[in-house]
Amino acid sequence: MLTVHGMRASGNCYKVQLLLEQLGRAYRWVEVDSAAGATRTPAFLAMNPNGKVPLLEAAPGRYLPESNAILCYLAEGTPLLPADPWQRAQALAWMFFEQYSHEPYLAVARFICRWLPDGHPRRAELPRLHERGAQALAVMERHLQSHPWFGGAVYGVADIALFAYTHCAGDGDFDLAPYPAIAAWLARVRAQPGFVSMSA
Repeated sequence: MLTVHGMRASGNCYKVQLLLEQLGRAYRWVEVDSAAGATRTPAFLAMNPNGKVPLLEAAPGRYLPESNAILCYLAEGTPLLPADPWQRAQALAWMFFEQYSHEPYLAVARFICRWLPDGHPRRAELPRLHERGAQALAVMERHLQSHPWFGGAVYGVADIALFAYTHCAGDGDFDLAPYPAIAAWLARVRAQPGFVSMSA
């Protein structure tokens, strides 16, 4: 059985949970408290030297880190990962966008706002995070004004990747009201078979 080492409060970990639920795959979830240093122990670092979750244990001794790599591995051979090379590349392009131009701003702002106390020095980062995050949301909004999904004509892994931190952007004090196309897309994702909400 597949084992996921993850933290339910993490959007990156939620991606993996959402995909597995939508695929109807059996899996075991091992909750890892990253904030308490559980990803820095010798035992965890032996599985993932980068010391991060999520981590997929596909078989005993066979570990795959990085949320979007896990999505592609699990979705292989399903409609959620395009078989056509061009459409697959489009999906991957959005997933790279998510990790480079989206997640570093929305996810970090969420962390600062939800888990760091008022007056913490990192709150000084929020104006820049909000500026760059708004730029990423604007890119998504423009795409969704003429396309129902990311990376293809149907729902797929790129949508899962981008949904994870977009749907909880308000936790980082992002206002989604100016993005009606994103709001409609979020509703379409929630309407997909097997959808589960983020549990933390």
